[in-house]
Amino acid sequence: MQTNQFEILETVIKGRRTTGWAKMNGKSIPDETVTQLLGLAHWAPTHGRTEPWQFLVYGGESRFRFGKDHAQLYWDHTAEDKRQEATREKLEHNVDLASHLVVAVMKLGENPRIPQVEEVSAASAAIQNILLGATALGIASFWSSGGMTHHHALKEFLGLGHDDIILGLLYLGYSDEPAKEGVRNSQVEDKVKWM
Repeated sequence: MQTNQFEILETVIKGRRTTGWAKMNGKSIPDETVTQLLGLAHWAPTHGRTEPWQFLVYGGESRFRFGKDHAQLYWDHTAEDKRQEATREKLEHNVDLASHLVVAVMKLGENPRIPQVEEVSAASAAIQNILLGATALGIASFWSSGGMTHHHALKEFLGLGHDDIILGLLYLGYSDEPAKEGVRNSQVEDKVKWM
């Protein structure tokens, strides 16, 4: 890879930020652009070429329907003494300012020699490709694991298999707010040991 290509990639990676759904402005991303981002996901590394990712895309009116369904799942599957109306409202309306919501799923393959952790890793790399592509295009993104993301009720609602794992809800949109300065809690040298 040439130096200028590395610098471009470095800029995109270091420039990626989480932009919460509340900071998105409601402007629509063309479906074709979302399709391009999902195409980048398809180039994630994958052991045995299992390609264990699946993406369920909600845009336009379908994202509002997902918000209502998500909120109802929370209400129906949370003990009465634990559920809160504010949480239900939040789950219903956190899609309002996003352009698209993408449910990111790890679909466990049938090759018993490939452990689940490798399939989760591959699908997570696919998600990162989406987030980096979004950054390169000036699209705000938020990888959420909140709400019912890890609850069996959402898997059942979406028709997913027992061994499938919802890795997150990806909110995509635009924001009028400038990206914040990046912060790391440690230095890279703290995480690397040359042997």
